[in-house]
Amino acid sequence: MPSYTVTVATGSQWFAGTDDYVYLSLEGTAGCSERHLLDKPFYNDFERGAVDSYDVTVEEDLGEIQLIKIEKRKYWYQDDWYLKHVTVKTPLGDYLEFPCYRWITDEKEVVLRDGRAKLPRDDKTQILKQHRRKELENRQKMYRWKEWHPGFPLSIDAHCHSELPRDIQFDNEKGIDFILNYSKAMENLYINRFMHMFQSSWSDFADFEKIFVRISNTISEYVMQHWKEDFMFGYQFLNGCNPVLIRRCTEIPKKLPVTMDMVECSLERNLTLEEEVKQGNIFIVDYELLDGVDANKTDPCTIQYLAAPICLLYKNLENKIVPIAIQLGQKPGPENPIFLPSDATYDWLLAKIWVRSSDFHIHQTVTHLLRTHLVSEVFSIAMFRQLPAVHPLFKLLVPHMRFTIAINTKAREQLICECGLFDKANATGGGGHVQMVQKAMKDLTYSSLCFPEDIKAKGMDSKEDIPYYYYRDDGIRVWEAIKSFAEDVIQIYYESDEVVCEDVELQAFVKDIYMYGMRGMKSSGFPKVIKTREKLAEYLTVIIFTASAQHAAVNFGQLFLGMYPDEHFVEKPVKEAMAKFRKNLDEIVSAITERNKNKKLPYYYLSPNRIPNSVAV
Repeated sequence: MPSYTVTVATGSQWFAGTDDYVYLSLEGTAGCSERHLLDKPFYNDFERGAVDSYDVTVEEDLGEIQLIKIEKRKYWYQDDWYLKHVTVKTPLGDYLEFPCYRWITDEKEVVLRDGRAKLPRDDKTQILKQHRRKELENRQKMYRWKEWHPGFPLSIDAHCHSELPRDIQFDNEKGIDFILNYSKAMENLYINRFMHMFQSSWSDFADFEKIFVRISNTISEYVMQHWKEDFMFGYQFLNGCNPVLIRRCTEIPKKLPVTMDMVECSLERNLTLEEEVKQGNIFIVDYELLDGVDANKTDPCTIQYLAAPICLLYKNLENKIVPIAIQLGQKPGPENPIFLPSDATYDWLLAKIWVRSSDFHIHQTVTHLLRTHLVSEVFSIAMFRQLPAVHPLFKLLVPHMRFTIAINTKAREQLICECGLFDKANATGGGGHVQMVQKAMKDLTYSSLCFPEDIKAKGMDSKEDIPYYYYRDDGIRVWEAIKSFAEDVIQIYYESDEVVCEDVELQAFVKDIYMYGMRGMKSSGFPKVIKTREKLAEYLTVIIFTASAQHAAVNFGQLFLGMYPDEHFVEKPVKEAMAKFRKNLDEIVSAITERNKNKKLPYYYLSPNRIPNSVAV
């Protein structure tokens, strides 16, 4: 009688194993096997990290194996099991991989297809079409859209982390990491002791140094030594944690009435201010979004303030970007003076501190929260709702969506909720951060997420004119590597633009993002449909880059880009494309490492070995 060898791999996460009854059956084109009991309680199979093999004997050959059915029956108490994958060796000696990478939590049947990626048009039999349709129907019941605040991108319908589908919850290790990080953040709010000690004001700039006591590394020490200097202030707009706001100034705005007399001593080329603008040497950062946002009033003992400054910067003869004028409000007038480097030392320093404070609020709430976390959650929910596990784009994207919905749900529970960390630590807490996201949605466009296009739109694309903009240089390299990888995968599965148009699951995915994530706003520029392979490559690059590189540039990393520990793809051409992708990323790492040698301020946020695959922190 024909015999199949079934190998089952259990995950290595904490508590991934199970002592429950586990049953398996095979379904092929020529018939189905009976249900086989693979493990009985306390037989020491399916332990954490284990790989267990079994022989399944059938009366007749089953033909080509199409589906594997797994059942787990409770023995004593609920004992979740993380199944990585199942490998089947057929009587002819062929091997079939059935990826799972899911938690099996209840007594329902889990049905797996083999790991070969398939578009909807590739499924010819009714059983495969039905399996595909049923998977999406179940997912759409589990992954529901919900409005957390009016005007926000829609998010997952879950009030807390424990309400999420088990497959996207933090595993125990990641959950503990989050608790430790949250506790550390709360502990680091020892800054509040200073705030209460100096409720009316800080008594000395030396007090700031106490904040850095627990933030000790070479770069932070260098910044602490030079933070008062104009070159450092300008450098941070290019390569700090929020390098996305600076743009080339093509015309001095009327709301910033800077005159030649004001800035003449800062200009070094014997040109007028107007001539410096025409030559592309003037840059601007405008915090208009903060205008009218309510300051935090949650702590009656601490009066907090917000500014909406405009900062004018100049590229000097050393090609360094330095500030030459700062106005702390949007409306010019006697009560809103323009501060200059020629002012009294502390007047100028305080003006720069107000700008840096405003930059912090935009960075945390818009650059980081909205434009990486919330946008990536939209991509994640749409992916789970519209792309089945067998779809090549699901396999491509799922590593970049790992834990994104979970971290955002935790944030809504503990960080940005009422009385959360934002309310305790930020001047935009108590509702201001909500107003900011609502206002920033009008600028959240598809083109602004296309990295090269956004850089060019801001006039920041010339390496010759702006040689020290490492965020741009490294970002372009990583963008191109990701796009090349996406193009390679697309070439494997989409033989023409017509196949792209015919992919109903892809089109439903794109429509979900437009309708629910971007709230159906035409002004967002997000496509409603994808019609070409070229546009699909760009679209996928936007998703992967936003969830990995862009988040890394404005945050920090852990699981690195190009590393795919869960093998969702099994086909050789895709694995070759992955190897090429990793090779390209390694070359970028080498180039960045060489450039950073002997630099007092090395830039490595977009080095691929420091870019996490997904928004998970």
